[in-house]
Amino acid sequence: MSDSMKTRKILDLLDLTLLRMDASESDLAKVCEQANKHRTAAVCVFPRHAGFVRDHLEEGISMALVAGGFPRGSDSPAEIFDAVEDAVSKGADEIDCVLEPRDDNSFPGELELAKLIAMREAAQGRILKVILEAPLLGERQLRAATRMALSTGADFVKSCTGQRGGCSDETATILAEEVSRHCLSFEGEPGVKMSGGISKRRDAERLIALVNEEDGSISGSGRLRIGASSLLADLVDGGLGRN
Repeated sequence: MSDSMKTRKILDLLDLTLLRMDASESDLAKVCEQANKHRTAAVCVFPRHAGFVRDHLEEGISMALVAGGFPRGSDSPAEIFDAVEDAVSKGADEIDCVLEPRDDNSFPGELELAKLIAMREAAQGRILKVILEAPLLGERQLRAATRMALSTGADFVKSCTGQRGGCSDETATILAEEVSRHCLSFEGEPGVKMSGGISKRRDAERLIALVNEEDGSISGSGRLRIGASSLLADLVDGGLGRN
């Protein structure tokens, strides 16, 4: 596969993010321009910026909105429901929502189940990406939270926000394992989203390979995403930027 084809494959999976409350219209216009030019999978912003972004994104590029608290998720299922419902009303194609970890042996428990149900119901059929904050979790907690998210209808399980640690190779492998296991027993084809510290092509290629080693069907933007705006510069400089 040529370098340009490899670059295109990664761009197809890329969610560009601009998660600053004080982002200016100039900042938002730039990220939309980049998404339109390079045909990324989505642009992810706060709901307050939804109107501007929707007007500036070309057809075929999804608008993802974070809801329910970011980078720290809400502790209230009711607040999460209202926030996700508001994001839907603002035109979200996709919702990214943090399942906030608790430093407690009972995590994940009944509270997390209630939060996940609130996310799924309020999303009204939109693509739901549940952010698990893997850097703050042990393996047992990560696997349990992933299974719970998938069982309540998450379309993607996402490694982390990137604000409290990055996506490790172990996390990518665990998420792929759990998604693959879920698909053996249940209908649907959920996916994996990797984010946090993925700024170089080599990192993206390694993480994609790890996921595909576990389950080759986890591919394409419908089942695999990378959340990393800083990755774009490395991809463009190394590939499409020279074409």
